[in-house]
Amino acid sequence: MNLKGRNFVTLLDFTPEEINYLLNLSEKLKNEKRERVSHRHLEGKNIVLLFQKDSTRTRCAFEVGAMDLGMGVTYLGPSGSQMGKKESIKDTARVLGRMYDGIQFRGYLHTDVEQLAEYAGVPVWNGLTDMYHPTQILADFLTIKEEFGKLKGIKFTYIGDARNNMGNSLMIGSAKLGIHFTAVAPKELWPEQSLIDHCKEIAKETGATISLTEDKFEGTHETDVIYTDVWVSMGEPKDVWHARIKQLSDYQVDDSLMKNAKKDAIFMHCLPAFHGIDTEVGMQIANEFQHEYPRVKNGEMEVTDEVIESSQSRVFQEAENRMHTIKAVMLATMSDSYE
Repeated sequence: MNLKGRNFVTLLDFTPEEINYLLNLSEKLKNEKRERVSHRHLEGKNIVLLFQKDSTRTRCAFEVGAMDLGMGVTYLGPSGSQMGKKESIKDTARVLGRMYDGIQFRGYLHTDVEQLAEYAGVPVWNGLTDMYHPTQILADFLTIKEEFGKLKGIKFTYIGDARNNMGNSLMIGSAKLGIHFTAVAPKELWPEQSLIDHCKEIAKETGATISLTEDKFEGTHETDVIYTDVWVSMGEPKDVWHARIKQLSDYQVDDSLMKNAKKDAIFMHCLPAFHGIDTEVGMQIANEFQHEYPRVKNGEMEVTDEVIESSQSRVFQEAENRMHTIKAVMLATMSDSYE
């Protein structure tokens, strides 16, 4: 398997074999890190991290992963470059592509990362856009594989805003790898029908199934994994909160949903999560909406504190796996194949 020179923009661009190769490489690199085996395979190379949206896990995963591989790293935050302001995406790509060996982009429009990939001349990795979040999905699937020893045939339920970048990417990844995917959400928050149809076509070749339902108990019955995400994505206006809480408060992941799943089911979340009043936003939402929506009275939105702190929760293992899978993506696209 040789992915050298490839961009990592969406999982739609990769075959099941290529995705599994990246997951196997992630496992290898994770084991090497834990055993303190040096793997500075990209010594002397440099990458740049372009962030229009701030992040904890994505930035740290790329920075630590790059340094483990022997690379230099430049971070350009929301105010750190002229990209999109005084300089076009196209021009930025051609400048940075002459200075760096790889470019990570985390931002808003998916067309921006596509432009970077088209003009940079070096591998471009999507750290999140409005449509897709492929590096997160690799971390999620590595976590599931570590838990159950397999991916094919796993029953996976995503509950919440299923039309966002996480809903889209998890459905794509599940279709590619033979996972039985169910989205649980109000119909107005389902993915685009064209993407659903495309994933169903992919699923015919892999043995996966794609299902959508508004019934949270039907969708979580005897599932292996329950996954959720924040109800309002970074960059969306504050006034979206009321509408989204109204739509999704009944879809909060609580103990009743976990009990409806298989006995050994796990809970996952890409983080950050609102599960208490120990954040500014959590406190603000609780104060503003608790009387109208009792479920959010303790700052608990998409998941209760009981669930995220339970023995079934794998969210921090999942967060760590961002580093290992991102490292695998960088190594695979910047160098020759590694077994």
